[in-house]
Amino acid sequence: MAFRGKEMMKKLVKKVGAETLTPELKEKLKACVPDSKVVMGRAKRGLYAGRHIQYGNRVSEDGGNKSRRCWKPNVQEKRLFSYIFDRHIKVKVTTHALRCIDKAGGIDEYLLKTPYQKMDTEMGLFWKTKVEQRYAELGQMEVAFFTPEDEAKFEQGFKDLNIAKKEARREARKEARRKMYGGEEKGEEEASIEAGGSESHQDDHGWLEANA
Repeated sequence: MAFRGKEMMKKLVKKVGAETLTPELKEKLKACVPDSKVVMGRAKRGLYAGRHIQYGNRVSEDGGNKSRRCWKPNVQEKRLFSYIFDRHIKVKVTTHALRCIDKAGGIDEYLLKTPYQKMDTEMGLFWKTKVEQRYAELGQMEVAFFTPEDEAKFEQGFKDLNIAKKEARREARKEARRKMYGGEEKGEEEASIEAGGSESHQDDHGWLEANA
């Protein structure tokens, strides 16, 4: 299913946010997505790096008969980590796009280095706009520097926090195990006590008979 580039432009502006979108980014988006451009529906579902469905002929070996066929790109569903957003991005990518991402040094660098006219998918344009917008926001933030002593304190605090979390999880598992197996353990202890009492009673009875 195909649709016009004007519809894709409206969706991108709505997703990114018309209030936060700068005029420069808007002009770049309009330049790479003209209103008359026909875009395939699959373009909204992943990063393909220029790899799309190709069409050609299948030629038989005997008579040279031709029949139409298509070549589909190798599309994989991956979870790529974005350092600027500090989370994983679940996206469909081609193997060629994966090689381009590895060569660029990550999904963020790939989106920043690839120009808008080569980013021919709706998802690619959306994430590229989001990354550039995020970088612009980070550029306006104030940067604070810490001394090595403060950094050591922060690291120690994180280590203590991780240790406390591990202890809390261990205690929670112990409590759950105690609730789950507490009744069975108690029943086994009572059975062992009763068995020990009956054995001692039998021993006393045998000792009395022997003395008699």
